[in-house]
Amino acid sequence: MIRSGFQFSTRFKVRYAEIDGQRIVFNSRYLEYADYAVGEFWEWSGMDDLGTAWTSAEFHVRHTEIDYLKPFAMGDEIEAFVRIERVGTTSLTQRFELCHAATGDLHCVIEIVIVHVADLGGRPAPITGEVRAALERLTAR
Repeated sequence: MIRSGFQFSTRFKVRYAEIDGQRIVFNSRYLEYADYAVGEFWEWSGMDDLGTAWTSAEFHVRHTEIDYLKPFAMGDEIEAFVRIERVGTTSLTQRFELCHAATGDLHCVIEIVIVHVADLGGRPAPITGEVRAALERLTAR
């Protein structure tokens, strides 16, 4: 499926362990879906081609917003669309739109802000150089 504003998507099915007694997906699972989808996104993005400039960059989740529009149920196939909304000085915003793969209906929108950090203490650090340039190219797609 094509979704305006997105160049990347990945699909997966709702599994039994992800549903509650009403056979709909537990709320917490939506963040797990975003985590899976962003892993696929980074693989697709080519960022690994930057070598250690990318693989040594450390990002921590700072803020998450989830808008639950319609629940997914057991057996639904989800198409997760992912894009980078914005690259800031020390952070970037990722947008996820989780749609029903068969109907195209939008079920959930998630925005996650991740912060580039300098050390394990979590102090923000500027996103610079080739990492910044590559992220900005991804944003422009």
